[in-house]
Amino acid sequence: MLETAVIAFTTIFAAVGPVEVALLLPALTPHAPERARRRMAVKGTAVATVILLIVAAFGNAALSVLGISLPALQIAGGILLLILSIDMVFARHSGFTATTADESAEARAKADISVFPLATPLLAGPGAMGAVILLTGRSSHDIEEIAVVVGVLLAVMLITLAMLFASGSLRRILGLTGLNVVTRVFGVALAALAVQFMLDGLRASSLF
Repeated sequence: MLETAVIAFTTIFAAVGPVEVALLLPALTPHAPERARRRMAVKGTAVATVILLIVAAFGNAALSVLGISLPALQIAGGILLLILSIDMVFARHSGFTATTADESAEARAKADISVFPLATPLLAGPGAMGAVILLTGRSSHDIEEIAVVVGVLLAVMLITLAMLFASGSLRRILGLTGLNVVTRVFGVALAALAVQFMLDGLRASSLF
């Protein structure tokens, strides 16, 4: 169970990207008072949590209906997470954990960014959804492991909310250099996990 928890935490934390999103929040809400910013953080985190819990509950069933096997999911999810990890290691911003230029421009023009782009695609984006489906798929025959994954998911979202509340302080303390260091450390760990997911998928598909 400890191994499952560590893998789940590293994967979900890296895919959600709480530090990156916390540092991005003030930039997306430059004129919002602190109280309004906190309200958006609570709403956005809550919406993202609901989205990811729905994905955890029904994502694998939906894939089963589509005829997608667990090995295929492991390989595809591993590739998706590997792309995300490469972006993290090289400090590049993609649609996985950051908004595009058009999305950022739209967000700055909105009074409330809690649902878009905070909840999705920043917190519950394609990387996070893929990670949750992949982790629950690996534990599909073990209720206790699924409970661990869901518990870790909730813990990561609580950490995310705390970081969003402290977004101003984090931005001042870490700065760009600190952010890149944290991102790269988790990116390397995520890259190794992504390769392991792909190897597990290849092994389960009888190609090895």
